[in-house]
Amino acid sequence: MIRGDRVGLRARHEADVPVLHAALYDDVAARSRTDDRPWRPIPFGPHSPFAVGEPSDGVAPFSVVDLDTQTLAGAAGLWGIDAHNRTAHLGISLLPAFRGRGLGSDVVRVLCTYGFAVRGMQRLQVETLMDNASMIAAATKAGFVAEGTLRRAAWVYGAFADVMVLGLLAGEWAAQDRRFGDAEPDGG
Repeated sequence: MIRGDRVGLRARHEADVPVLHAALYDDVAARSRTDDRPWRPIPFGPHSPFAVGEPSDGVAPFSVVDLDTQTLAGAAGLWGIDAHNRTAHLGISLLPAFRGRGLGSDVVRVLCTYGFAVRGMQRLQVETLMDNASMIAAATKAGFVAEGTLRRAAWVYGAFADVMVLGLLAGEWAAQDRRFGDAEPDGG
């Protein structure tokens, strides 16, 4: 597990999958805001987007754990990992009960620690809907810089929406005064 101030990121456990699937996938309107692929009726099981699968060089999925309660709080990860160019995309999705509690910025910081310190990435990128103030604030607090807007780039539950692109470079991350909550691996 890699720990931040308030959350830890650990490997996904089989017991996490039904909880994540029910809360984060079966909510069609919410899922359409977090995934650029169309929602399809996928029952819980081996085809769930949260299913534990074989390790992949292109994706690093984590379960988010609230350190105070040791409770599953959501899912996060790096995807589109490009080992040659040392870039990756970052994404988080918290369970409804954990939203609005300020955990998102800690999740982003811990993912940055994983991406930059563990994986040696040069660049991390976030793409989020322009109206996703929580994700924009969490990324900005972690040092991400708004790089542009992709106009009408996302089809979200019946309408097109603008997408903001934010980026953070390894040198910018390393130059910050704090080390993102001193997130460290703990062997767990």
